[in-house]
Amino acid sequence: MAKGQVGRDARAGFLLRGTVQMSLLAAAAWLGIVACNGDRNQYIPPPPPQVTVTRPVTQAITDYVELTGNLQAYATVDLVARIEGFLSSIEFQDGDFVDQGKLLFVIEPQPYEARLALALANVDQQKALLLRAEQEYARQLRLIKENATAQSEVEKWRAERDAAKAALNQALANADIAKINLGYTRVNAPFRGRMERHLVDLGNLVGAGQATKLATIVRLDPIYAYFNLSELELVRLLARDREDNSRRATDKTIPVYLQIAGEQDYSHQGRLDFASATVNATTGTLLLRAIFENPVVGNTPVLLPGMFAQIRIPVSVNENALLVPDSALGLNQGRHYLLIVNDKNVVEQRPVEIGSLMDDMRVIRDGLQSDDWVVVEGIQRARPDATVTPVKKAPR
Repeated sequence: MAKGQVGRDARAGFLLRGTVQMSLLAAAAWLGIVACNGDRNQYIPPPPPQVTVTRPVTQAITDYVELTGNLQAYATVDLVARIEGFLSSIEFQDGDFVDQGKLLFVIEPQPYEARLALALANVDQQKALLLRAEQEYARQLRLIKENATAQSEVEKWRAERDAAKAALNQALANADIAKINLGYTRVNAPFRGRMERHLVDLGNLVGAGQATKLATIVRLDPIYAYFNLSELELVRLLARDREDNSRRATDKTIPVYLQIAGEQDYSHQGRLDFASATVNATTGTLLLRAIFENPVVGNTPVLLPGMFAQIRIPVSVNENALLVPDSALGLNQGRHYLLIVNDKNVVEQRPVEIGSLMDDMRVIRDGLQSDDWVVVEGIQRARPDATVTPVKKAPR
């Protein structure tokens, strides 16, 4: 065979082997693609979502009734002119705090001073007439013993003496009235309090025909808080009183705590000092009143009449109360619930009855056990009846 022919046969064999190898590689690649497509068609479920769970915190807490009330002044007095005259002096600035007995208004006193002087002069005159009548009556008694006068004269001067006594008593009463009216020319503060603005200017005639209102004084320390208690909460308070037999009812002081807008800690402590004798049949509530100290800071007290306030009244002490983060609570159709992970890692929606809020922890009155695992983080991934992967966290 010629060398050329041998070379051509060698090249042909080499090409044939390369073609076979490429075919085998292509077949292998095709089988790999088919195998991969087969894997993607099989469904592999995702793992259960992770949620953070914790047990409720057990601690002793005081259970409170929380109410809304409003503040009212301890005392409010309208200062009026009780006599007629021209207003001659105003002895305070509008809005001042004044002490008890402080002179506030003066109504021209001169006419009433003159009337008092006249009444006192009449008293002196009647004293002189009584003295003369008593002396003459005594003389007539001596003369009648000597048969030197008539019995009618004795009786006449006895009557004169009695009339003089009555006239003196009348004069004394008129003097007292004149003194009282003179006192009405000076209007004084009945207690320590804050003055409202004056309502009558200097030089005006006051008390003409009727009492003229001059100003109002308000006592702010202490201060009252009025609020209404529902029948349900009233029953709870009465039950507590029945259980507490260590002291007589008259010795009991029920504390009340208060906060106003902008406050968070119920820093004002007072006591309950009045409860209405009957429940309002229309509203089903009982009117209560508490009293609080209200010191003046600068020229303004902390609490002012007319303010709305949040009220707390302690009802009972629960030694083993259960608390959970308030953020763990949900609301469904007006009812609160918690998400609980059971021993099979399945989520349960548990309706609960909530109590008071202690910082960021909520008291759970009913519906929760101390060994329950409550979902506190990842709530959006925890659906009722779904399986989850709980990550347990120590309670705070």
